[in-house]
Amino acid sequence: MKQMMPPRLHRALSRLRHAPPPSYDDRYPRVDVFEWRPAGSAINFGDRLATVVAERVLALHGRSLDEETARDATLFTVGSVMHFAKTGDTVWGSGVNGKIPADRHAFDALDIRAVRGPLTAAFLSERGLDVPAVYGDPALLLPTLFPDRFKRHSAQPVLFVPNLHDLTLAPTLGLPFVSPLRGWNAVVEQIVGADLVLASSLHGVVIAEAFGIPARHVRLTETEPPFKYDDYARGTGRSGIDSANSVAEALEMGGAPPISFDPQALLATFPHDLWE
Repeated sequence: MKQMMPPRLHRALSRLRHAPPPSYDDRYPRVDVFEWRPAGSAINFGDRLATVVAERVLALHGRSLDEETARDATLFTVGSVMHFAKTGDTVWGSGVNGKIPADRHAFDALDIRAVRGPLTAAFLSERGLDVPAVYGDPALLLPTLFPDRFKRHSAQPVLFVPNLHDLTLAPTLGLPFVSPLRGWNAVVEQIVGADLVLASSLHGVVIAEAFGIPARHVRLTETEPPFKYDDYARGTGRSGIDSANSVAEALEMGGAPPISFDPQALLATFPHDLWE
């Protein structure tokens, strides 16, 4: 004889069967690293470095991004992404974009450990925020974080790294180029094999200079204002960005003066406490 299930137990089991599974973020508090992803497109290699760098710093200290933490937090690292930050978020090496109106920066307080450069610092200070004088794009740490993986070598005399908005122009320039939509490691590998890097991509310049490769910013269009390039240059010991307006001019100018950057000073400000 079939035994009947008590009605209350039947209703409880039915609710369990039809309940949606918990989402990943519902399970436990964690730290999210912000990555900008263009609508309808793959992620740009420079923006992908936000997570790559944070993961690597944590791994070298026996930690992982995929850990339960005391509270939810959002960490901003690589990128011109300050306009996405919200009150209470943590900033380590991010920068202001320069083409986003000031009123689009809708935060009242931020936990700032470092910023990309002094122009970003001034923008935030004018909003009443406390900004330590620690400068540097965290992508500059790649040679320190991956000392045995990427080795400078001479595979080609010149490489062009386009900004995402200039990608369609790259095949017309008559130079070898690498798409910023390739994997971050593939782009870095191409960069370290060049004797000179010309780039409309900020992180094309950053990665080249981090590995000691001469680089020159080339402004092909008016899409990207000079602010973020200037900010980066001033944050690495130069007086500002000296851009070329064409490939021919960039080849004539050659690389910009070398950077002045202390990786340990930036690493010392990494917010490990978010994982404690």
